[in-house]
Order: sequence, then structure tokens, then C-alpha cells
Amino acid sequence: MTDFPLLAERAAALLEAHHAGHPLVLPTVWDAWSARAVVSAGFTAISVGSHPLANSLGAEDGESMSLEQALEGISRITASVDVPVTADLESGYDTPAPDLIAGLLTAGAVGVNIEDTVHSEQRLRTAEEHAQYISDLRRAAEAQRVHVVINARTDVFKHARDFSDPTAEVVRRLNLCAEAGADCVYPVAMPSRDELRSVLAQVTLPLNVTAHPLAGAIPDGLDLAALAELGVGRVTFGPLLQAAMQQDFAEFTTNWHPATN
Repeated sequence: MTDFPLLAERAAALLEAHHAGHPLVLPTVWDAWSARAVVSAGFTAISVGSHPLANSLGAEDGESMSLEQALEGISRITASVDVPVTADLESGYDTPAPDLIAGLLTAGAVGVNIEDTVHSEQRLRTAEEHAQYISDLRRAAEAQRVHVVINARTDVFKHARDFSDPTAEVVRRLNLCAEAGADCVYPVAMPSRDELRSVLAQVTLPLNVTAHPLAGAIPDGLDLAALAELGVGRVTFGPLLQAAMQQDFAEFTTNWHPATN
């Protein structure tokens, strides 16, 4: 049975952590083992990534796993740790906001990441359409008396060639989502430090970046201290922590491979 008072308490703690005066770092996990490992390392909140979760099930990112599979994976993670958990539910799996929030809370998560790429239609939502879905999610969460922490993501920088001024479009979308009830905003594929500064100067909510020393995920190689100085509010890892561990597995087992003996 869903413990709504506990979820409300964890949601409040997660929201407060976004306003602690320094970036909230949420390592991105994909199963109970990785969740427990991250909490054991000292982190007091975690995120579940759709990409690494899908990969752990033998699926690809982009809603190729079902919503039911995603929620089952999230449930296993939340049952394994005693900290707030936020989960990436991609674009919402074409699911009405009340049903998505109900599924998220039943799975034990108190935050959600929602992007504007509609995978089933291979298109970006309009700015107004995405903001409306964020608004619907906020109302659905309020109806459950849990302030689900909504991270509103835009993929505009991934489709920069489709916009005459991608940075302006990113800012417009993020501010519309803020007005709609988002708690945090997430412009993925941030191209440079200059664009990061520009966006930060024009949005009021905590801004999420993907940061890990792989694949150029940190704009201009920014580290945590530099991100904090710029005013970034939240850091997540996407699939990159899982990818880094794959490299560690290769290094750890290299002397045990038959080809090396």
C-alpha cells in the first residue's frame, strides 16, 4: 500500500535539496544494486535514468521498454534505499498526467523528469504543449498531496538546426514550464559554457546539467566547482555512470581474459 505521508516527506526533502545553495548531485542509477552502492557512497538522493534502466533490461532508450517495465524497475530501486528517488519517465509514454503520477507514486518515486521529445511520434512537442503537460502533472500531484519534484527537460539543443535561435527557444520553453509548475529545468546537450551562462541568466528555477568526464558531457570541461560558481542547481549523469562502470569492468577483468594468458 502506498505510504503517501512518507512520499510527501521525501518529496519535500528532495525539493529542499534543490535550494541548498550548492548543486544537488544526483547520481543516475538503474537497479537496486547501483542504488545501494550510490547511497553507500554518501549520496542522500538519487535519480533513475531511463537510458541505463532500459539497457539493464536489454532495451534501448526512447520508450522502447514499456511504462510498466519502467515502473517495475523504479519500484525495485525505491524499495532498496531509504532516500528520495526521482525517475526519468521520458516524454510520459503517451500517458495522461493523472495516470503517470499515480504510477510514479505507487512505484515509490517522488520526482520525475519529463522531456519534450514525443518518441511515439518522433517529434518535439511545441513549447505550449510541453508546458501544458507539465501543468497537468503538477495538478495531478497536488491531487495526491505530494509535491512531486518535476524536472522539465527540453531537447531543443539536440535539434538546433531546426531553430533560428536555439538558445532563445530553450529559454522560452523552460520559462513556460516554470510558469506551469516545474521545480527544475533541464536543457540537454548544452553546447558550450557561453550558452550555459546565457540560459542561467534567463531562467529562475534550478537548472539541471548532465555532468561526467565522458563524451564531452560537461560543457567546456566544467567540473562541479565551476558549475557551482556559474549557478547550476542540479547535476545528473544520464547513462554515463553506467558507461563508466563498463570501462571499469573491462579494466578489472583484463588480466583474466583468455586472450591475455
